[in-house]
Amino acid sequence: MFANHKLIAFETIIIKEVRRFSRIWLQTLVPPAIMITLYFVIFGNLVGRRIGEMGGFQYMEFIVPGLIMMSVIQNSYSNVVSSFFSHKFQRSIEELLVSPVPNYVILTGFIVGGMARGLAVGAIVTITAMFFTDLSIQYPWITIAVILLTSIVFSLAGFINAVFANSFDDISIIPTFVLTPLIYLGGVFYSSQLLPPFWQFVSGLNPIFYMVNTFRYGILGSSDVNVYWAFLILGVFIAVLYSSCIWLLRRGTGIRS
Repeated sequence: MFANHKLIAFETIIIKEVRRFSRIWLQTLVPPAIMITLYFVIFGNLVGRRIGEMGGFQYMEFIVPGLIMMSVIQNSYSNVVSSFFSHKFQRSIEELLVSPVPNYVILTGFIVGGMARGLAVGAIVTITAMFFTDLSIQYPWITIAVILLTSIVFSLAGFINAVFANSFDDISIIPTFVLTPLIYLGGVFYSSQLLPPFWQFVSGLNPIFYMVNTFRYGILGSSDVNVYWAFLILGVFIAVLYSSCIWLLRRGTGIRS
């Protein structure tokens, strides 16, 4: 367990991170809900009626898990990258680093803050989805586990982006040119079984593909991937990214001039 001063520092960082996005909830929590509602109306109702079934389910049911996961990924990532870079830009991070608080406490505090926003938006999207389709969870523990682990992965990824970013433009490059394409090619709107063998192989190289399908398995009981393999991938990503973040903090990369 944390020593008393470490626990206080940890709680303070989390409270600060949660207040940061909750006090501007009209900018951080409402827009994702509106965007996902548009996805439900356009892709679920209008396009879905023409598609019919996908993977043995009505198209609306099929895309709900992917849209929830997409919102969690984007918001977990964006919260950490914007928050940590703001600290760098204002040079307040230097005060935190010279304080008697270990790097792992600082990192974990930011990660939990990113998870809080991602899961909050995920909950809002889930409630919104209930107005469009009946939503029942087949495997609750798998559903909870995969969404928690995914939010950790992308909070860590957002932290690394913030460490290397030199301007506010830099924190939008990865989400725009890497994260968004991986999400859309990660099986959110389609089953990989519809793809030719070559593109099924390419999809298998996309880590988000495993996250989306494992979450879909937890809700619908159907998946295009091996669930155990997906959890192994998530565990490896968390271990590698967390170790990398600690190493970058220790070196002061992108922080100390």
